Amino acid sequence: QVQLVESGGRLVQAGGSLRLSCAASGRTFSSYAMGWFRQAPGKQREFVAAISYGGANTHYADSVKGRFTISRDNAKNTVYLQMNSLKPEDTALYYCAAARSSLSSDYTEYVYWGQGTQVTVSS
Repeated sequence: QVQLVESGGRLVQAGGSLRLSCAASGRTFSSYAMGWFRQAPGKQREFVAAISYGGANTHYADSVKGRFTISRDNAKNTVYLQMNSLKPEDTALYYCAAARSSLSSDYTEYVYWGQGTQVTVSS
């Protein structure tokens, strides 16, 4: 069992930056690939970024590539999402997830999910 808790979401103006954190419990965190997803009201869940269990490989949605950076610190059992140049369309509930399988943008590959943290970007 892996418990995930996101934090760091808040209201921010367009063009600003935020860093989201996802803290995991347990001692097997490093064996999971991790991903960030987001969902706005009335819209489907959207892949944002993913990172391999060792942290060497990353993958990003085209909509955030060049603006967002995913990273992890396995010693702290934490994965991060650094978000720069934020846009109003980035407004969503952001949540992290863990997968036993390799790096993936498919939400069906993820088996553990956090409860989410709200990011709101004003124009």
